Amino acid sequence: MLTVKNLKVDLGDFLLKDINLDIESGEYFIILGPTGAGKTVLLEAIAGLYPVLEGEIWVDGREITNENPEKRGIGIVYQDQVLFPHLSAEENIAFGLKMRKCSKREIKTRIDAMAEVVGISHLLKRNPVTLSGGEKQKVALARALITEPKVLLLDEPLSALDPETRERMQGELREIHHRVKVTIIHVTHGFEEAIALGYRVAVLNDGCVAQVGTPEEILRQPSSEFVARFALSRNIFSGSAENGFIEIDGVRLRAITESKGNVHLSLRPEDILISKEPIESSARNCFQGIVADIADRGSFVYVTVSLPPDFVCLVTRQAFEELELRKGVRVWITFKASAIHVF
Repeated sequence: MLTVKNLKVDLGDFLLKDINLDIESGEYFIILGPTGAGKTVLLEAIAGLYPVLEGEIWVDGREITNENPEKRGIGIVYQDQVLFPHLSAEENIAFGLKMRKCSKREIKTRIDAMAEVVGISHLLKRNPVTLSGGEKQKVALARALITEPKVLLLDEPLSALDPETRERMQGELREIHHRVKVTIIHVTHGFEEAIALGYRVAVLNDGCVAQVGTPEEILRQPSSEFVARFALSRNIFSGSAENGFIEIDGVRLRAITESKGNVHLSLRPEDILISKEPIESSARNCFQGIVADIADRGSFVYVTVSLPPDFVCLVTRQAFEELELRKGVRVWITFKASAIHVF
């Protein structure tokens, strides 16, 4: 549906290079990465807002690399919505249709239908300054969708919202996508947002694609130390592998791997169990250590257990209180060999 081939964009002080992506028709695709990775530059290059130095952009089998933005069939929504303050919500949504010289009857019919899809029928007469952040974002979505773009680009559309509104808008974005079935490319630096919305994810780092995969693949099978750290694996080690074991700092871990020699590995904190006594289970790794640090996150707690090395474990608030964990307490950590990812 949308194909990016060997894309290169040179902004002088930043270079987007060797970008290759194949995004399927109707897919909800996430572009994920830290600040400064090039996410918005890539989005705006697809939209035609930056000249392409090298490479090609195709939509539905048609190359659009050098076409004007208005002829690409691509809509874009930014995090600050960019609504016209002197126009009502209805007039904002109608703007693209008026530019296309649609009839008043057609405009009214299409606005009513789109407002129902996005859930803002009761807001059409309101001025944007009277709307909440979430309501403004819905108006901006309706304005972009009403022109029936082949691809909709969303540039961190939820980042300016409070946590409760952001979570609600994630659900509403899923529902809107399900109803209109447009191809969406959504830029974010939030991994939770990527997991909640994305069919697949491309992780960007310093102007390059670091990895493309499902959210589960990015979480469980990072291809590099950068991706593992960005996906908050937290337990990232270097060691020596042989015969299904990996030795790190004198500790031998059982892993499912045929690798030999120097390797890197990651282990997610939620895959480690903490107990006061050894656990009898099929898990192949069980070690005793001392609680070295506690990071309270409200509903859950990160507990660092030092063997050494240090392992960061995630426990629920209830488990943390039941185990009476505190610094200096001796505990056991247990995890499966399959939980270790070697790269």
